[in-house]
Amino acid sequence: MKNPSRREILYYASGLLTAATAKAQTPVSPIMTRLSTFMSAAATASLPAEVVEKTKHLILDTIAAMISGSELPPGRFAINFARAYKGDQIATVAASNVLCGPIEAALANGMLAHSDETDDTHPPSQSHPGCGTVSAALAAGERFNIDGRRFLRAVTLGYDIGPRVTATLGRLEYMFDSHRSTHSISGTFAAAAAAGCAANLNAQQMRWLLSYTAQQASGLAAWQRDSDHIEKAFDFGGMPARNGVTSALLVQAGGTAVADIFSGADNFFDAFMPKNDPSMVIDKLGERYEITRTNIKKWTVGAPIQAPLDALETLIKTNRFQPDQVKQIVVRVATNEAKIVDNREIPDICMQHLIAVMLVDKTVSFKSAHEIARMKDPAILQQRAKVRLVGTEELERRMPTRVGEVEVTLIDGKSFTERVEAVRGTSENPMTRDEVIAKARDLITPVMGAAVTAKLIEKVFDIENVKSILELRPLLQKS
Repeated sequence: MKNPSRREILYYASGLLTAATAKAQTPVSPIMTRLSTFMSAAATASLPAEVVEKTKHLILDTIAAMISGSELPPGRFAINFARAYKGDQIATVAASNVLCGPIEAALANGMLAHSDETDDTHPPSQSHPGCGTVSAALAAGERFNIDGRRFLRAVTLGYDIGPRVTATLGRLEYMFDSHRSTHSISGTFAAAAAAGCAANLNAQQMRWLLSYTAQQASGLAAWQRDSDHIEKAFDFGGMPARNGVTSALLVQAGGTAVADIFSGADNFFDAFMPKNDPSMVIDKLGERYEITRTNIKKWTVGAPIQAPLDALETLIKTNRFQPDQVKQIVVRVATNEAKIVDNREIPDICMQHLIAVMLVDKTVSFKSAHEIARMKDPAILQQRAKVRLVGTEELERRMPTRVGEVEVTLIDGKSFTERVEAVRGTSENPMTRDEVIAKARDLITPVMGAAVTAKLIEKVFDIENVKSILELRPLLQKS
């Protein structure tokens, strides 16, 4: 018999090591035990009234983003993709007549929800939880025909899990240092938690769900270079929603996995190297609901632009100056936030362009924030040339609170400054139910009509009494 080759020795040694590891499985850690137990109990857990109300706000806000996004390039692409690869007619693709498999529906709706900068943000985790979470809960909810109460709790759970993961990793600083996208990672865990709740997974299955989810956790900060917003829509919403539903369906179908992906050899935290203590994943779980720390955007633009628009709007209303009276506008935001919105090619995430639009129009609407042609409008370019964006370390230290300061200097030498500490729609300065409804109506009505819009809003705010989530389908789709 010939002597074994070096490759064969390594192969057999690897097999022995794997077998030994399998026999000596790492015990489930206290962190994983607490997390998986909480996740499995979420479907029937009682929620504070203010959490229920905020969840309804965010469900409606995300659905409005999906529907309005259907008329933008990323949304049109997502619907066409779902139509081409639709598979079984199980789940709804919003603002279309497409029914498809739950994985494809989650991907399409996630992209629809982040077709632009209309959807919510969660500053403590540097993420947009709603686009992935609501899309995954809807797709998995239709697959398992859940009721409205479970749907609401699935969404709340998604917001509790995904953002805690990237808050632990380190938010914006982590994204810049690692080049990974916190938005994609948070969204993937959020979507998986929501889909797992819809699938009624027990604690052990939730641990397997998290393992499959950790394997899919991905995304690069290169989304900042996407000038068409199509890959960004995939990175923030489509991919996370797809990943989360995939994890839930794998486990629900009988798939087993690593019992504790957060501890033991080659675990998630070893691979992703968080800046904070891993115990942050369960910090105040069940006491502090992350959905209450999530912001609804008053302005349908990138999050770093919200405070400056609020500030400039106030200055215009208070001092009543006209564009031709303005000599210079200095906008100050956090250093890293400035990098995201500095002279971008996309109108709704370009600070200088939107400040110019606000100066000329006295407001920024959904329509004006998306008019690419206006980026070459001489009247806008004339005002844009007056805008100087400054990133400051003082405001960087205030993150994740996004503070904005605008200083306007007139030709006659007069100068006005406005500093916004909390934009309307943030957790510190929340929008009322009526304001959320008004925003949703403005986004949904042009696509679905006034009658359907009214019924959809009513259904969302009565979601606990919805016997089947399928009742939403005729209100989400159009022929």
